[in-house]
Amino acid sequence: MQFVKNIQFTRLIKADGRLREFNFRKMITSQETLFSVDVVDDRGNRIMFKMNKQDGNWKIIPTPVPAWVQDQEQNMSEMINEELTAQTFTVY
Repeated sequence: MQFVKNIQFTRLIKADGRLREFNFRKMITSQETLFSVDVVDDRGNRIMFKMNKQDGNWKIIPTPVPAWVQDQEQNMSEMINEELTAQTFTVY
């Protein structure tokens, strides 16, 4: 039996002039590790997309997302890496 740790976290990011709540959840598929991300737009619609690791950075998998989400790609990549680093050093 293999134990896989569930990683979920939320970060506030200023995007499009507003502080927005981005929710991250780690997903493991048979081929790769992905992060599912969701955020709410100004109208209350939930925007959902996935990110995968390419060349050492987390990138949005090509999906139609608003420009203000795309503009935060590097910021989100850094936050994912920080969270994964923090999880590595957590001792229970």
